[in-house]
Amino acid sequence: MKIPIFQVDAFTDQLFQGNPAAVCMVDEWLSDEIMLNIAKENNLAETAFCKAVETGYAIKWFTPEIEMDLCGHATLATAHVLFQEYISSKNEVVFQSNSGPLTVSRDGARYRLDFPSRMPQPADLTGLILEGIGKAPLEVYKARDYVLLYETQADIEAIMPDQALLNTINLDPGGIVVTAAGNEVDFVSRFFTPQASIFEDPVTGSAHCSLIPFWAKRLKKDKLIAQQLSARGGTLYCENVGARVWISGEAVTFLQGKIYL
Repeated sequence: MKIPIFQVDAFTDQLFQGNPAAVCMVDEWLSDEIMLNIAKENNLAETAFCKAVETGYAIKWFTPEIEMDLCGHATLATAHVLFQEYISSKNEVVFQSNSGPLTVSRDGARYRLDFPSRMPQPADLTGLILEGIGKAPLEVYKARDYVLLYETQADIEAIMPDQALLNTINLDPGGIVVTAAGNEVDFVSRFFTPQASIFEDPVTGSAHCSLIPFWAKRLKKDKLIAQQLSARGGTLYCENVGARVWISGEAVTFLQGKIYL
């Protein structure tokens, strides 16, 4: 069996920036064991598997450890592959997923993800997370992920988490978002996933399902620009639309090949 595979840098227009994701185009679903092994072999934060269905396409996401319920950058990467290689005459694709139907629209060089909104709620923080992050937040919230609010962008840039300590905590499938108002954008963030092979995710679309409604309410505006302050970095163009959020970004293909099974 030969499976087409692509590697795409998402939420950027430059190679070696943004968040890399693998995209595997399959005729039928592989077993979970094989998909997990492919994700392990790729050793990226996410590998997406995509197949054609009557309503459009279906998508699954795997880290090297688990299947995820939702992944933004790998969905953007998959839409990029489809629009560039398979459905170049179309400007919209609907993915069936474990998080319901997900629509991706092409708008010039950007792709717009239509994702569920996940407003985080006030929460308590465990001592291990606080110790592992190393700096007390102003406020703590939680949806799928913990959302820790800080005063300034400099606070986010300066955080040096204790990976070994945080790796003793099992938050699957969630993570820890640290966020603050940005200096040149509306808000900035970083995202950490204890026990994952990629500890700090470069750009996390799914985390913005919580960050967008959170900052829209706080800043009293529905259109926002965000940056994730990882080493690779990434820019997200965001809009709060009630029960949904729109997350837009660019993507660039790094490689194309085949997997032999």
